[in-house]
Amino acid sequence: MTTVCHRPEGLEQLESQTNFSKKELQVLYRGFKNECPSGVVNEETFKQIYAQFFPHGDASTYAHYLFNAFDTAHNGSIKFEDFVMALSILLRGSTREKLQWTFNLYDINRDGYINKEEMTDIVRAIYDMMGKYTYPALKTDTPKQHVDAFFQKMDKNRDGVVTLDEFILSCQEDENIMRSLQLFENVI
Repeated sequence: MTTVCHRPEGLEQLESQTNFSKKELQVLYRGFKNECPSGVVNEETFKQIYAQFFPHGDASTYAHYLFNAFDTAHNGSIKFEDFVMALSILLRGSTREKLQWTFNLYDINRDGYINKEEMTDIVRAIYDMMGKYTYPALKTDTPKQHVDAFFQKMDKNRDGVVTLDEFILSCQEDENIMRSLQLFENVI
């Protein structure tokens, strides 16, 4: 069995498509190649890497959703270009770009809406990832309460689904969400 290696397109092209300098892209590429010598990461490897950040929980389901958000070609693998494009949005994109990317992460079936089932799956995955050692301890009905609160805030027209526009508007109206986006920008 042969290993297929992937080399990214020219760094100049990636530099023009992202908010990273050529030097930053080189550093990111070295790190990516260190974790994924073939230049491509599959879902299993992605889950293993991601699980290292959450040793007390089970990050596999959330990592699955995250992998699908990174895998823009929907071919079961993430190339360096996919990785760096998403990273560029998450770290240095506009507020709207970050919120749109997050919406796409939550829209599991990619139908353009977030429904209660999708949000429940995401919230449960986050709780599983955080593990049993969260404080305060989570009750079994906590995910449902969070989903209900999410829909109370975001589903502006009360039709049972959250659209991209509703999501962005609700996030922009929420000081905590906006502050956390700005804190994230300042940390990076």
